[in-house]
Amino acid sequence: MEKELIIKQEGDLTRLTLNRPETRNALNATLVEELISAVDEAVCEGSKLLVLSGNGKSFCAGFDLSDIKAISEAELIRRLIRIEILLQKIHHAPVAILAMAHGAAFGAGADLVVACGYRIASPNTRFRMPGLGFGVVLGTRRLANTVGSGAAREVLEGLKTIEAPHALKINLLTAIVDKSDWETVVDDELHMAMILSPSAKETMLREIIEDTRDRDLAVLVRSLTAPGLKARIAEFVQGEKGN
Repeated sequence: MEKELIIKQEGDLTRLTLNRPETRNALNATLVEELISAVDEAVCEGSKLLVLSGNGKSFCAGFDLSDIKAISEAELIRRLIRIEILLQKIHHAPVAILAMAHGAAFGAGADLVVACGYRIASPNTRFRMPGLGFGVVLGTRRLANTVGSGAAREVLEGLKTIEAPHALKINLLTAIVDKSDWETVVDDELHMAMILSPSAKETMLREIIEDTRDRDLAVLVRSLTAPGLKARIAEFVQGEKGN
């Protein structure tokens, strides 16, 4: 059985590749926990650059809803909280993290991209953040801090699908790059990541990234514990199918 997360260490570079192509790399509980552990380990081992990508036709289709009917609401809440923990670890990691997206980056998949300091995508990439459609507040502040409140409202309020050129325009992406040129970007980012000492980089990131982890987690938990989470998600998914 193939691993759901492929981890490849190349000196100062660690590659993390989502490997559930049959689900468009949807985030199930196992993959989330493996990502959390992999980020922690890469930081502890002194990696200078982490590269996050996905196998198959899409980067990540978001939260895996395939077993939502079978799990309890408490377990559903726990899984969504663990995704927020993962996003926080990525966003506040004291190392450079590069997201390389293609195809669909929806829901928590889009949040994964936003959490990274460097965000490139192939020209065909699409982004969508539908969480507020079923009342879940995940990654909202990180998005607003990245693209500005006006652009964040545009993305979130209308549940819009954003194409790569518009994502670049609003700073959701830092560059659009054909997949054939991705390795050049990795080489460039690794070179940049080697310039500052680890302590200098950690200080810089602490100063330029506001630490709102406690507030973000509290807001998420409040949104998750409002009555009828599973019913809200089911109703939203049914409505999506009907459109």
